[in-house]
Amino acid sequence: MQTLTPPSANPGVNELVDTKIIRRKTRPVPVGNVIIGGGAPVVVQSMINEDTLDIEGSVAAIRRLHEIGCEIVRVTVPSMAHARALATIKEKLAASYQLVPLVADVHHNGMKIALEVAKHVDKVRINPGLYVFEKPSDSRTEYTEEEFDAIGEKIKETLEPLVVSLRDQNKAMRIGVNHGSLAERMLFTYGDTPEGMVESALEFIHICESLNFHNLVISLKASRVPVMLAAYRLMAKRMDELGMSYPLHLGVTEAGDGEYGRIKSTAGIGTLLAEGIGDTIRVSLTEAPEKEIPVCYSILQALGLRKTMVEYVACPSCGRTLFNLEEVLHKVRAATNHLTGLDIAVMGCIVNGPGEMADADYGYVGKTPGYISLYRGRKEIKRVPEDSGVEELINLIKTDGRWVDPEN
Repeated sequence: MQTLTPPSANPGVNELVDTKIIRRKTRPVPVGNVIIGGGAPVVVQSMINEDTLDIEGSVAAIRRLHEIGCEIVRVTVPSMAHARALATIKEKLAASYQLVPLVADVHHNGMKIALEVAKHVDKVRINPGLYVFEKPSDSRTEYTEEEFDAIGEKIKETLEPLVVSLRDQNKAMRIGVNHGSLAERMLFTYGDTPEGMVESALEFIHICESLNFHNLVISLKASRVPVMLAAYRLMAKRMDELGMSYPLHLGVTEAGDGEYGRIKSTAGIGTLLAEGIGDTIRVSLTEAPEKEIPVCYSILQALGLRKTMVEYVACPSCGRTLFNLEEVLHKVRAATNHLTGLDIAVMGCIVNGPGEMADADYGYVGKTPGYISLYRGRKEIKRVPEDSGVEELINLIKTDGRWVDPEN
């Protein structure tokens, strides 16, 4: 990423400086053959919506996601039968495709299911809010310190077998706090707040650390973006204070569908990534899981954190534009969108073109009526008739040895 800074040594000259996002340093956590944190690229995740008992359907769904770039796939495990089904799913993936890093979502605090599924997946996700050992009471006004701590000990006793199993297998756990399912004692003690979410996560982290288990990934999801932002920022701050460096899994839960679901997810996930917070992401849409992956990669590409497609720079068009900008951008994109890693600018006029596209690899600029100026970086290379502009752009890329033929 680049930005303009005020002139210094040379008055009147703007200098381009590197403004790459400085990511929060986190420990590496292995999930199958993928690393979350530790400076690794931000990992893209999703979740299949097939019933895990549907072996063939689940294998096909996992494969579809993985083939389009989903690096870790989550599956739901509501029963022992579902847990055992994962053994067969993993075998069939290995035989018909390849091993894919799998995460099991365990829905309650029953350890039998969690211990079984831990044998077959690479990471287990638990929700601290589901570890409930007291009956809600309408007459309760507080939890005493003794009551709070006693429940904490019960949680540790229940959680220990799973932690030890994952530790001894060098597998991972996601401590996945949800704003909408905080345990009652956390709500009484901290309120329905980001602080309650953070303290809930920290309680489980301390339990894992007491058992010498550190392959942890933390999430603090909420359906409201301001709550989600506050929770993750506070979590990062508290971990820094405590000398912890666990990677964070970002997401806006229950974001909905369509344009607003994408905007809502981008507002939350993108804001935190821009601040250097976050090591893996999932966009939660009420749509087919395959629709989530392009949104994830678009967020990462826009922030300069992953380069998975061509970056197109294009002006919004105005009265100075010398050609049909929308039509030409479509033609340029159709001809070059397989050239992953390139930045290509399509600019309607010379007024802003060269300056606005200064860090693009190639530029297509309307300079005089009926003609196109082609640029390599900041340097104008040649002027060509408008009707051959796209063809000549391709020739320029080929001349530089940066062209590859698209796959059929």
